[in-house]
Amino acid sequence: MRWLLVPGRPVPNSSEGKDAIMSDPIGELLPPDRLMLTPGPSSVHPRIYRAMSTTMVGHLDPWFLNMMMNEVQVLLREVFRTENRTTFPISSSGSGGIEASVLNPLEAGDEALICVNGAFSARMAEIAERTPAHVTRITAPFGRTVDPDDVRRAGKGKKIKVVGVTHGESSTSVASPLAEYRKVADELGALLVVDCVSTLSGMPIDVDKLRLDICFSGSQKALSAPPGLSPITVSLAAEEVIRSRKTKVQSWYFDLTTTMNYWGQERTYHHTPAIPLLYAFREALRMVMEEGLEARWERHRTNQQAFIAGIEGLGLKPFVENPAERMITVTAIQVPEGVNGKQVQQQLLDDFNIEIAGGFGPLKGKIWRVGLMGHTSRQKNVLLLLAALENVLAVQGHRAPDGAGVAAAIRAYSEAGATAAVK
Repeated sequence: MRWLLVPGRPVPNSSEGKDAIMSDPIGELLPPDRLMLTPGPSSVHPRIYRAMSTTMVGHLDPWFLNMMMNEVQVLLREVFRTENRTTFPISSSGSGGIEASVLNPLEAGDEALICVNGAFSARMAEIAERTPAHVTRITAPFGRTVDPDDVRRAGKGKKIKVVGVTHGESSTSVASPLAEYRKVADELGALLVVDCVSTLSGMPIDVDKLRLDICFSGSQKALSAPPGLSPITVSLAAEEVIRSRKTKVQSWYFDLTTTMNYWGQERTYHHTPAIPLLYAFREALRMVMEEGLEARWERHRTNQQAFIAGIEGLGLKPFVENPAERMITVTAIQVPEGVNGKQVQQQLLDDFNIEIAGGFGPLKGKIWRVGLMGHTSRQKNVLLLLAALENVLAVQGHRAPDGAGVAAAIRAYSEAGATAAVK
């Protein structure tokens, strides 16, 4: 039996000393039942938990290879709105999706333009800068989108291979206009690589209509599946670029030329996938399509607008000033003067079992980030959070008229029609 050492006590040298400070044996795992209103992960629907707990099979089992994997790909194409044959979930977090999407097309001598307006777009740039390609960052202040004209000017007179953009920069809650970047990429003759980790199924994305060359996401955001998978889709043009590389991709694991074959007709063994996560992912995709993408987008939009109305009713301000540049799935809120943002987060957790996130990097302590995505994007969660925020903020001296936040949100729901909010 394994034992835990009591925290804060020195590690002994003798076996007698160890016996003296041993604590209780490791018991059953009983995590708290939180309401996850963070930018990810989001709360998971019971149906998805049930799917994840079904019988294990081998990753080379004919049932898994022929039915399970096929069904996941069919559903994922529907959610991405694409007919791309190379569409599958990578066994990794969303950051692995960034790595695969950037490393595969870029080689020595290539030019890439990466739009940077937050922590995750900066991560895309950093990964690109670790390739032998020449990378230029096109930046914008946190809280704003990168101007497509700035990208156009940066690429003028150059042979650009990749333009990279983050659709929903969840570190700041800024949304980028993908159609505008597609125009720029066309003018430059470049592939368009898009991070939609925090937006897929929560905000309108049509891969084929927008002609996104490489688009990747994360399982734990608006899809409301457990973390650990990064769905990706690759256009035929991008696939041809990757297959015609002169050198090998820097990463063996994220080399799409091999994982394409594993998820393709060949089903050539590449790695052991996270089988229970794929079960859960399949069920999450089924739930998206049962609801319907348009209805799901509208549900997220309605709840976000009601939440914005509610926080403004509490005397709070969204971090992103321009409504047209705000994400639907994640909302950043400015921490008001005189309020300790970290204490607010802790009290929400302690008193109401609600988890929201703070800012990091230059925005640490300056904003809260609230995720209303997937299973958590519901009217009851919006109203509960607003009521809890009013209570917690009052303790720190930030007072609003009683029930002002909830009342403002209810008015917004009334105007929009509450059916879209999924109570």
